[in-house]
Parts: sequence; C-alpha cells; structure tokens
Amino acid sequence: MAKSELAMHEKLEVHEVLLFKTSCVKKSTAMLELVEDKDLKKILEEDIKASTKAIEDLSKILEKA
Repeated sequence: MAKSELAMHEKLEVHEVLLFKTSCVKKSTAMLELVEDKDLKKILEEDIKASTKAIEDLSKILEKA
C-alpha cells in the first residue's frame, strides 16, 4: 500500500519547485512583451502555459499534504 502523506523534506522540495515555476512564469511573461520573433514568442507562450499548469498541480499537492 502506498503512503499518501509527504515527508517534511518532500513538502519543502515541492514548495521549492513551486517557487521556481512561479519565477519562470513571471520572467517569461515579462520577456513576452519584449520579444519580436514569432517563433520565440510561441516558445514563451507555451512555457507560460506549461508552467501555469505545473503551478496548479504543485499547489494541489501541497494543499493535500
């Protein structure tokens, strides 16, 4: 049977990744306004979307912990 609770160090690791992904979204959003290249803009938009999803998932993990 799998254990459903996270250990304290695991919670801290998830929190650290959450902070990193939040920082990524903020930086990508700021850079998006400065970028003129279509391909680079698309990459940044995809990164923002993926990182936002990761933030939601990590937040849910921490809420359950």
